[in-house]
Amino acid sequence: MSESLPGPLAHLAPLLDDYGYPAVGALVFLDNCGIPVPGQTILVLAAVYAGTGRLSIAGVVAVAVLAAVAGNSLGYLIGRTGGHAFVHRWGRYVRITPERMAKSEAFFARRGATVVTFARFVDGLRQTNGIIAGTSEMPWRRFAPANVAGAVLWVGVWASIGFFAGTNIDELYRTALRYQVYLLAAVAAALLAVGVRALLRRRTRRRADPAGAAPEVGRAPDGAGNAVPPGDGGAETPDGGTEPPDGGAESPDGGQRSGSTSNEDA
Repeated sequence: MSESLPGPLAHLAPLLDDYGYPAVGALVFLDNCGIPVPGQTILVLAAVYAGTGRLSIAGVVAVAVLAAVAGNSLGYLIGRTGGHAFVHRWGRYVRITPERMAKSEAFFARRGATVVTFARFVDGLRQTNGIIAGTSEMPWRRFAPANVAGAVLWVGVWASIGFFAGTNIDELYRTALRYQVYLLAAVAAALLAVGVRALLRRRTRRRADPAGAAPEVGRAPDGAGNAVPPGDGGAETPDGGTEPPDGGAESPDGGQRSGSTSNEDA
């Protein structure tokens, strides 16, 4: 059968012939926990085998879903337990700064479930989304449902393609890979748009709220930066004290003489 398969599928045919379902489970598991192996390719090949009756499509789907969920969960645990330590110690060498890590955590807090659900359809993200989610401290209660939903969706799409393709698997597989490239380009364009939008918003905030705004005319700032009208609070004396605010000189006996008593009877 390998003679009628496209190159990537034909290379894996001997492995699937010898080991069957365990080969599917092992490669899909590794492909989902950060190791770039042909897990998606062997999933399609196993579905093609199921279409010819050599494997059970239910068995292929069950094994692949369980392996995908387990692999991504392991990636999440790796990121959650060691991701921050790696970033703080080695991140600066690959330009992953604490500030960028904080932005990644904020992004996953808002969009993490969507990313995890659809990441498996993009090479690179399929292998790393669990690790990124764990490093970004995405809550497990949000990660787990998205992980399962993404595994079911990914396995369902590729298993259906392989199962129903039959002898047209070569052309159909190449078409699917081409659209996957388009999807990757769309994701890159969306991330670029988000970055440009964030930059423009930051510049707008800086222009709307310039630092060091001048105080109102005729109002001097107090120690806390608040504007104080002239005459309020009095003037500072040479010994560090403060003169009373509304006139009135100090009387010889220590009291204070009001300005209204300055015109006493002569």
